[in-house]
Amino acid sequence: MSADQLTRCLSYFHENLDIYKQKTSSTTSGTIQTLAELEPAVANAWLVIEAVPEKLDLKISTFAALEASAPPDAILASNSSSYKSSEMLASVSCATKERILNMHYYMPPGNMVVELMTCGVTTTAIFDFLADRLRETGAMPYVAQKESTGFIFNRLWAAVKRETLAILSEGVSTPEEIDALWTEMFIKGKSRPCALMDQVGLDTVAFIEQHYIKERGLDATHTVEYLKREFLEKGKLGNKCDKGGLYPPKTDGGNAESRQP
Repeated sequence: MSADQLTRCLSYFHENLDIYKQKTSSTTSGTIQTLAELEPAVANAWLVIEAVPEKLDLKISTFAALEASAPPDAILASNSSSYKSSEMLASVSCATKERILNMHYYMPPGNMVVELMTCGVTTTAIFDFLADRLRETGAMPYVAQKESTGFIFNRLWAAVKRETLAILSEGVSTPEEIDALWTEMFIKGKSRPCALMDQVGLDTVAFIEQHYIKERGLDATHTVEYLKREFLEKGKLGNKCDKGGLYPPKTDGGNAESRQP
């Protein structure tokens, strides 16, 4: 418990409120209150997001306390990015588990992405409901289709981070060159991973990955074998064929890959 944290919370709210107002069509703003006790804070809540330290036993006990203190229909969420919410359910009832999920923010208001992920038994309707509420606040919701350690973005970032460190460790390039190349390709060039693979051709992607697998002794299960089973054997090679690839085929003169979530 820290009085300083409560003061900093209030300061953040007042310093950033105008920025949030610019991101939403709402003409009104809510109020903020800080409390040192859990029960009065959640007594009339429809949504509670825990952000306690990343200690699993603490999160388990926090959800047990929320089950006891929050309304029986309140949505209970974890802001954790390192633990699945299914790992936090040891002390709650089966009925409560259906309204628990991960709801991971990044760094608003600069980054308004929020990732939602089931605990494994979360009521499906909760995701559409929360996505609508998030959009009303100017946030950008993304829903993981199943449980996954790291959600969607963190897994993408983990792969980029690992390969970047390997490039540096092997002396292949420098931080300045890597960042400059990333800027040209992915920021200025606006290249997107799935769209780029369709553009290159999934058969070519498979050939390239097969070479990495052979040279580095990697597992092919989720790369080449996945591509062969789900796409190549079905004639889905990407933009160069009428069956499409990772994205559906082009229709009505437009490209399906241009659609945004």
